[in-house]
Parts: sequence; C-alpha cells; structure tokens
Amino acid sequence: MEQKIRNNEAMQARVPVEHPFLVMTSMLIGAFVGMFSETSLNIALPKLMGSLSVGTGTIQWLVTGYMLVIGIVLPFSSLISKWFTTRQIIIFGLLAFLVGAIISAMSVSFGMLLFGRMIQGIATGLILPMMFTVAMLIFPPYKLGAIMGMCALVIMFAPALGPTVTGIVLAKLSWQWVFWIFVPLLLVALFFAIFYLKNVGEVTKPKVDVISLFESVIGFSSVVIGVSFASEKGWTSPIVVGTLILGVLVLFIYVKRQLTLEVPVLNLKIFSISEFRVGATIMMLDFAIILSAMYLLPLYIQKGLLLPVALTGIIMFPGGLVNALMSGVAGRLYDRVGAKMPVRLGLIIALIGLIMMAMMSTKTSVAYIIIAHIVLMVGCTLAMSPAQTYALNALTGAQSGDGSTIMNTMQQIVGAIATALATSLLGMGQLAYQSQYGSHALNAAFTNGVHYGFYFTMVLVVVALLFSRKISYPKK
Repeated sequence: MEQKIRNNEAMQARVPVEHPFLVMTSMLIGAFVGMFSETSLNIALPKLMGSLSVGTGTIQWLVTGYMLVIGIVLPFSSLISKWFTTRQIIIFGLLAFLVGAIISAMSVSFGMLLFGRMIQGIATGLILPMMFTVAMLIFPPYKLGAIMGMCALVIMFAPALGPTVTGIVLAKLSWQWVFWIFVPLLLVALFFAIFYLKNVGEVTKPKVDVISLFESVIGFSSVVIGVSFASEKGWTSPIVVGTLILGVLVLFIYVKRQLTLEVPVLNLKIFSISEFRVGATIMMLDFAIILSAMYLLPLYIQKGLLLPVALTGIIMFPGGLVNALMSGVAGRLYDRVGAKMPVRLGLIIALIGLIMMAMMSTKTSVAYIIIAHIVLMVGCTLAMSPAQTYALNALTGAQSGDGSTIMNTMQQIVGAIATALATSLLGMGQLAYQSQYGSHALNAAFTNGVHYGFYFTMVLVVVALLFSRKISYPKK
C-alpha cells in the first residue's frame, strides 16, 4: 500500500499545470539568452580592447562584472519569489534584459557598456533560479531527470554557443550587433511569459533581514572584485589583499547569521544533506571549468594562433553542437543509472580534453583544437546534469527552491572567480615566458599564459573527481 502511494506521488507534479512546456518556454529562452551572454563577448574581447582603448585586466570586467551581478542577485531570488509572483519576476527580468541589451548595443564607452552588462546580469540573476524552481514544481518526479537535462541544455549549450555566434556576427558586423541579436529572442520570451506563464509560487511576504542583504552584497562582491583586481594589480597589492580579507570576513559573518536565523535569506542548513553538498559542489566546479576554459580558448585562437575572429567562431562550433546533444543524453542517463557513473566518466573525459589543451602551441592544427574542445564539452556536459539532479533530488518541499538558489548563486560566484583567476594566471604565464625568452614572440608568450590557465582548470577537475567518490548509487 505504501509503495503504491509513493508510486502515485512520483506520477504527480507538486503544482499541476495544463501545458508545462509552454509555461517553461519564456524562462528557457530568458535563461538561454542570459547564459549565452555570459560567454558571447569572450571572442570579441581582443576587438573591444582596441575599440574601447582598455587593457586585458579592464576588459575582463565585461565577463566577471556580469557574473558578479548575477551572483549578488541570486541569493535574493528565494526571498523575491515570496514577495512577488512568478509572472511579475519573469516579465520584469525579461524587460530588464531587453533594456540592458539596448544600452550595451548603443554604448560609446567602456563604462556605458559595463553598465548595460550589469543590468543584464540583474535579469539573469532573477530568471535562472526561477527556471529550476518552477521546473521542480510543475513536472512529476519521474520526469525530473529529463527536464533537468533540458535545463542543462540551456546552461551548457548557451555558453558554448556564444563564441561561435559572436564570431560569425563579428565577421560581417560591428560588436554592437552581439547585443542587438538578443532583442528578437527576448521579445519572443515576453510573448510566452505574458500569454502562457502561470503563477506557481506562494506569495507570503516574509520579514526581510536587511543586515543579511548587506552582508551578502558586500561579501560576495568583495571576493570577486579582489580576485579580479589581482589580474591587473598583482596578488600582493594592498587593495587586493584588503578586499579579499573584507570579503572573507563578511561572508563568514553572513554564513553564521544564516545558520541562526529562523527565516534565513539563504537556507545554508541544507548543506548538512550529504547528497546535496556533494552534487552542488561538483556542479559548481564543473561550471567553473567550462567558463574558464571557454574564456581562454577563443583568446588563444586569436592571440596565440593569430587566426581571425570569424574562423574562431567556426572552430568553436563543433564543441557547442556536441554540448547540446550530450545535455539531453546526460539527463536520461541519470534516470537510468543514477549520478555516480556519468559524473565520474564525464570528469575523466574532461580531464583528457584539458590535458590536450594544455599541450597546444603556436603551431597546433585547427583539427586538434576542435577535437580537444569536443572532448572537454562531452566530459563537462556528461557530469553537469546528473550532478545537479542528484543534488536537487535530495531536497524536499521548499528546500528545492533554496537548493536551486544556492547552486546557481555559487555557480556564478565560482565562475567569476575562476575566470578572474584564469586571467591572472594568463598574465603570469606571459610574464614568465617573456622574462626567459624576451618579448619578441608575443603569440608564444600568450600561449604559455594560456597553458597556465589550463593547468588551473585541470586542478578543478581533480578536485571534482575527489568529490565524485562520495556519490552514492541509486537505491533499488
């Protein structure tokens, strides 16, 4: 009898809706545009450095600044969803992204472009967690592996596709068109949000802990800003050291406060659940690997191999396509065999891809780069969706929303830190080469810096593999 009840529960969604895929469409498009925007500028950075007359340390803020704003907004998403309806949050987010895209497209200075990017970050920070929370509510448990695979398609395929589309755009048009192409997609998303999106959350308007809000903003932003400044000012700079110390101290106080509050802004108590802790950590590391590698690879192709931007986009395309195909496969694989096998296999494959990338030189063939990129994408994608679903399936009720918020918050913060660290190591590798061989071979020095960045991503894979040993097999 109890088994029959459990089976019936597995067949029913927590919040039944008539057309769940139509409900999800606006959020899937919004999240796709948001994640696409996260890496779309990577391939354009060399051109933007010339157009806006800024250096590598400054231009990276178009990437890390965007992720920083997402990371600041994300911790509040659970609280926001209790104060505003699902429709209000998503429609506002899509409109904000539309405004940010238009500001970026019309930018005449670095400051204006960064401002537009940060507005887009606010929108992505609102839409991304809502996509996962709503999916967990409107689909029955037995479909969660497949639906999480579809959501993973968004967060994995979009960042991988960004450089490809940007390369094609920049071959014929100016960099402003990278932002104009968002506009029609956002208008389609708004159409589905207005006519098909349903309110699935409960608006309770709980008390807002203002102290926690300030601690969250100061703590997360200080850590990301400190790491980002290090790539330009050096790790021993008083500004860098002071900012990092401030960030760590404030985050320590913030975490302690969340664990003692009756209604925390971020329910960090769910980290006591082993499955969530392990799955979430692997997912964060996997995302950091993808973002840092996808930041380094387009730069290497243009400044290491000295290939044109249009060809860079074409080189990046096969990996992005494989990424999309593997996302669906990974989700269904979880439904069949659980998380342990696909996660560990995926991370091992990713490590092989990174080793291949770390062996690239100024004379590496295009075919080799494409193969290495494909291997990395297969591995990272194979690990991502099962790790995420493994983590979220360990939660119940309201914990699901908190878990989604925590994972997406830390995903962006870790991604921003990883990108900043990759930039810092890139500079260190360049200086190390130039001090030994001189500054006459700039592309060789840049390639050496890229190697330093890929060594860092390899360390992330090894750490993720160690965590994967703690994944348990599904209960029969």
